Amino acid sequence: MCAMIEVENLTKWYGNTLAVDRATFSVEEGRIVGFLGPNGAGKSTALRILTGFLPATSGQARVNGRDVLMESLAVRSSIGYMPENVPLYPEMRVEEYLAFRAGLKDVPSPKRRAAVDRVLQRCWLKEVRRRLIGQLSKGFRQRVGLAEALVADPPVLILDEPTIGLDPTQIEETSKLIRSLGGKHTVLLSSHLLPQVEKACSHVVIIADGQIKAADSLDELKKGLAHRRQVVMELRAGDTGDGPAEVGRALGQVAGAADASTDEVGGGWLRAVVTPAADADLREGLCALVAQRGWQLREIHRLAPTLDELYARIVAGEAVTAGKEAA
Repeated sequence: MCAMIEVENLTKWYGNTLAVDRATFSVEEGRIVGFLGPNGAGKSTALRILTGFLPATSGQARVNGRDVLMESLAVRSSIGYMPENVPLYPEMRVEEYLAFRAGLKDVPSPKRRAAVDRVLQRCWLKEVRRRLIGQLSKGFRQRVGLAEALVADPPVLILDEPTIGLDPTQIEETSKLIRSLGGKHTVLLSSHLLPQVEKACSHVVIIADGQIKAADSLDELKKGLAHRRQVVMELRAGDTGDGPAEVGRALGQVAGAADASTDEVGGGWLRAVVTPAADADLREGLCALVAQRGWQLREIHRLAPTLDELYARIVAGEAVTAGKEAA
């Protein structure tokens, strides 16, 4: 696979403010990659550089093999860009606007109607195709912006917060649409909705303080959390006389444990959550304790690491992985 987006030592200063600091990452062809970071991290600046709206102070960026600065027009023809605040013409009707944008993007006239019909269908806009954009809700306007990004069927899509203003059902449908774009399109998706990113993306790039903190597949990044996962147990002390407080105290003293909490779930059964102190798999020690104390155990598992946990650790400065490529 070749890299459709390549960023190398990209730096952007606004006066004395450093917005992007020597960012380096790549996105392979056909991949759907989440671009994540807190507010002010440099996400939107990096996206505007990639799409030709801003020049970088230094470094290099290439899209579809073309230099963003030196071959700006060729790069723009390869990209479908949906900014966070979609600029639309409120006095135009939806299908009129999409046909207009298709013409600006050099979609051949004989194919323009088919292109508009295709994105109206894919973005759930057929029912409002003849409505004035200015009369649409925020959610429908977001969908028009997504349709505009897709109308020329570009090889690269850069989507900045595409689900702002959508209701939960629309967010789910948009996530499905984005997932369906993988393979034919290369997608760089910026969003604060981490569950949406986790569903839609196979890889992530995380930026904080203008620097790339991690860039790899979600599976590889989560491996860095494998030994820090909480252990959940359901157990019963039976006739031993040990109450919830004693069970929690004993579990929290297992080697490698930081703390433990217990809740009653009925019938004398307790649900215990044990948190490791560092890189430790507690299951063997916990099972040994249960056997030693004569407790009954009906369930034990480790909580799967989530993107939320991964994101929080990396943004906080924890080196979960050394990966630097979203390849």
